Amino acid sequence: MDLLLIRHGQPRRQHAADGDGADPHLTPRGRADADRLAAYLAAQPATAPAVVYSSPMRRARQTAAAITARLVVPLHVDDRLREFDHGAPSYVPLELTESGESQAALWRALETGVWGAHTFDPDAFAHRVDAVFDEIIDGHRSTTVAVVCHGGVINSFLGRVLGRPRGMFFQPEYTSVCRVVASARGRRLLTLNETTHLQLAAAGEPDPVGDGGHG
Repeated sequence: MDLLLIRHGQPRRQHAADGDGADPHLTPRGRADADRLAAYLAAQPATAPAVVYSSPMRRARQTAAAITARLVVPLHVDDRLREFDHGAPSYVPLELTESGESQAALWRALETGVWGAHTFDPDAFAHRVDAVFDEIIDGHRSTTVAVVCHGGVINSFLGRVLGRPRGMFFQPEYTSVCRVVASARGRRLLTLNETTHLQLAAAGEPDPVGDGGHG
């Protein structure tokens, strides 16, 4: 089967109130990029996903909804695809952290279980990511599936595919696509961090005005 790993679109910056975890919506630019990705996938029907899975977090669900609305395919929301920052009081994207020291600490989150002021169990995170992808692959042996999720989830799964030590090893772009072929013989990474739909937009379309920066 062909597996498309899609990072969500650009989210708003958010600091949650009353102890609730941050769960930001997409910015206007994030929504526009999700629509561009959906149009790009729909223009290639032979390789377009027949089903879409999504993290329950808003930034992923809104990205997935743009794809399923364009392709008219089923959408399954799976809690195991949530990012390790689930429940954190604020959403601060890696590219907006203020110091090199902070960025280095955040890049080690999959190893340490520390994401700013938020902590999580890195072993439990890795195990649930492995479990959900194993289940998706086993359930869709002969089709194309898109999974809309997060940078940490993508790094965790692809690290296993590549046989890498646990940890973040690349920064997926917003609405980027990574392609994996999975079969009885194993799993093979085909492409990493595809952004063709964004490059086409930059070449021929006016760029939408962002709202809330890169958060």
